[in-house]
Amino acid sequence: MVNRDRILIISESIDVEDSSGSKANVALIQNFAAGGFGVRVLHYTRKDIKLPEIDCIAIRERKFTANYFLSRTQRVLQRLFDTNFSHFLENRFGFSFTYFNDSRSIANAIKQNYSGEDLILTLSKGASFRPHHAMLQVPKLHDKWMAYIHDPYPFHCYPPPYNWTEAGHRQKEDFFREVSEKARYVAFPSLKLKDWMAQFFPAFTDKSIIIPHQFSEQDNNDTAIPDYFDTSKFTVLHAGNMMKQRDPFPLLEAWVKFLKENAQAREESQLLLIGPASYHQPRLSEKAAHMPSVHISEGYETYETVKRMEQSASVNIILEAVAELSPFLPGKFPHLVMANNPILYLGPKNSETVRLLGEAYPWQSTADDIETITERLQELYSIWAEDKNSFKLDRPDLMEYLSASSLKGQFKTI
Repeated sequence: MVNRDRILIISESIDVEDSSGSKANVALIQNFAAGGFGVRVLHYTRKDIKLPEIDCIAIRERKFTANYFLSRTQRVLQRLFDTNFSHFLENRFGFSFTYFNDSRSIANAIKQNYSGEDLILTLSKGASFRPHHAMLQVPKLHDKWMAYIHDPYPFHCYPPPYNWTEAGHRQKEDFFREVSEKARYVAFPSLKLKDWMAQFFPAFTDKSIIIPHQFSEQDNNDTAIPDYFDTSKFTVLHAGNMMKQRDPFPLLEAWVKFLKENAQAREESQLLLIGPASYHQPRLSEKAAHMPSVHISEGYETYETVKRMEQSASVNIILEAVAELSPFLPGKFPHLVMANNPILYLGPKNSETVRLLGEAYPWQSTADDIETITERLQELYSIWAEDKNSFKLDRPDLMEYLSASSLKGQFKTI
């Protein structure tokens, strides 16, 4: 039997439908397996989910504990008094009773299921980092621990314009400082994110490696495309959460201007905005109602459906905030590279996306520069209209950077 390096992965979720973070987690897990590592996964998805040819163990929530009882009591009292006590409690304790119970449940599962693996990797989603909190409770395994940090944390560590400070921020900062000091390795999806977070937690500096979000070669290409997606047209697609800081209206203004200046394009172009955009509603839908070439998604599209649309689009958009810096590597970036269609990047020059695409990448603009966005749409349309078959991103360097083989090579050096 061939000896393989073994990795125990603690993932908060492996349900690709619940968040972009979970999608990234699953792609990373699959690429570890594809790279020849022996992989076991403990996950707190609350569903019995299996990944092909990977040993997945669902962590059960601990019940009949003090934190479990307190969390349920809080919910009952909140309903009775129509008052949310979470802000007060998190300012006092840093986290909710539910969070503490979840963390303890995960920690117990780690103690019960660890079987001599060479590395323990914690993956989280959103802003919870429960597996990281749990690993702090297992000090005898810290010398094997790699903490994956997918986004800035706590919220007050986000760069402008993400100006958030949440309840219990001091305790959350203490928690993350402890992660930075106790984990043997720390991994980030982005070099710029590593540099940004090291300003707040200097211990990250000398123990960090960059593991970009991965594309999985197990992706399914047979999912049906929605009826509103006309594959014969010049299709510009933005798929993803359009949160407050990602303003779609300059893009819409540029789209109107682009069509106004291109009579031929009016009949053969469509702009699709797929994904949550509640902050910008109802204004977004009201504006789109007067633009027949624009489609705003009304509901949720599955992960496979979105990937299929990204593969079929003429141009995929990455939209970021108007800012001086964007240290994030978008979770969808690997899929867009794999789709091999041009990417229209709308965001700051100082960003991880530009670092990877290159300073000279032609199809980029700040997110609020209507004139430049219009020019980029015109350039992309002209190339598409001339030769649709050769209209490709064509970046084998990025395909390799985001691949299982690159991941394997990097981990063999640890």
